[in-house]
Amino acid sequence: MSPLKIFFFSALLAAAFSASTADFNSDVNVAWGNGRGKILNNGQLLTLTLDKSSGSGFQSKTEYLFGKIDMQIKLVPGNSAGTVTTFYLKSEGSTWDEIDFEFLGNMSGDPYTLHTNVYTQGKGDKEQQFHLWFDPTVNFHTYSILWNPQRIILTVDDTPIREFKNSESLGVLFPKSKPMRMYASLWNADDWATRGGLVKTDWSKAPFTASYRNIKIEGCAHSNGRSSCTSTKPSSNWYTQEMDSTSQARLRWVQKNYMIYNYCTDAKRFPQGMPRECATRS
Repeated sequence: MSPLKIFFFSALLAAAFSASTADFNSDVNVAWGNGRGKILNNGQLLTLTLDKSSGSGFQSKTEYLFGKIDMQIKLVPGNSAGTVTTFYLKSEGSTWDEIDFEFLGNMSGDPYTLHTNVYTQGKGDKEQQFHLWFDPTVNFHTYSILWNPQRIILTVDDTPIREFKNSESLGVLFPKSKPMRMYASLWNADDWATRGGLVKTDWSKAPFTASYRNIKIEGCAHSNGRSSCTSTKPSSNWYTQEMDSTSQARLRWVQKNYMIYNYCTDAKRFPQGMPRECATRS
């Protein structure tokens, strides 16, 4: 092949790969909402809408057994009380695994609550909640889930807010055997979302809209019982990524200044003793 043909072939491949990292048409299906979820701008933008009749949601076309997924989200502005905007991974079945970003709406002027949780074999109870250091309704911000065999790291604009380590050596369950699909949704949860359900959704402000863009998925695709990473481990660093000293310092900064709930410090909730993983600052 001539150098000129190699150049054009390489450019074509690069274009294809760059498009695949941010094209909702190729990566996801709008799963529910009767038209309230829309893929726009040639696959570069996806909007979810909630009104009194229904919310909406989408999901990845592929399941993954480990991966890193980045998503830019702009949340519902104004009075979003009662609404929940989500971005999460979840497996099938009654004993499912799950890794959550849930954004709990609030009254105008009050901060969103970012709710996180990790489920393994259908058991969660590992909630950590945060307020953000910016208004998440003004601009898009990047929320990332990194899930590899040794840890789960949740980040906001490349700043880690939570690390959940594999502590199976302590008898702690860790999601590592069930493929998970990526989901996102906007729905009404005014029975619990805002101040424990005290503040209800103001339907006069509907429809509510959340926007998603720049989806990027790096993962071990799982199909027919086989993972694409079974024989060859990924070359990307997410599969073995750890938190260096800089990341650990940023994590401590977030948890000191912006964490509003941590199950690992809720002694009243665990009268028989704190969960074992809490000793590792998961």
